[in-house]
Amino acid sequence: MCSFATAMKKILSTCTEMFLTLGFKSVTMDDIAQNLGMSKKTLYTHYPNKHGLVEACVFDFFNYATKEINTICEQAENPIIELHNIKMFMMKHIKNEKISPQYQLKKYYPDIFQELQQKQLAFMVGQVSKSLEEGVALTLFRSNLNIPFVARLYFNGMMGIKDQRLFPAEQFQHRQLMSDYLEYHLRAICTTSGIAIFNTIELKPHE
Repeated sequence: MCSFATAMKKILSTCTEMFLTLGFKSVTMDDIAQNLGMSKKTLYTHYPNKHGLVEACVFDFFNYATKEINTICEQAENPIIELHNIKMFMMKHIKNEKISPQYQLKKYYPDIFQELQQKQLAFMVGQVSKSLEEGVALTLFRSNLNIPFVARLYFNGMMGIKDQRLFPAEQFQHRQLMSDYLEYHLRAICTTSGIAIFNTIELKPHE
């Protein structure tokens, strides 16, 4: 049982790395089997087709990311530092910027993409709403915010900067887009006290 769980974990971690680096379309089951050092027949005993493997990788990574983000939220001193630390966490998982996992997932696995987006929407709106409420209570965010609106607007923007039709990789670096969008978001909602904290964070060398 333990060896089976270990094998599954290795398959998912290896495949996720390959998909994020090379793209969902270009990676074949032959590539995966070769990278794992196993026969394709053995791979198929775990996952009968590529669709099932993509689905498992996507939601395994989603669960990992949400767990890490929850930990960041619990440990952050305030919502501004929280958003900055989440940004830095996500930047660590940007691989080949010219490969758009979101675009490829939407084009080649639309059912998985739709389910993922629903999960992302529910998670992010919940987390951002909580963060906004805390920021208002700490007088770091404006007291007159329409929290449900701002939370959904933030989610929509985060999804939008991943769209290479709007922000082609040849012209925009995704890491810089994330930084620019976070600054745009915070400067729109912060009080003077909040801006002072944000400016202090921005002056620090990037990790």
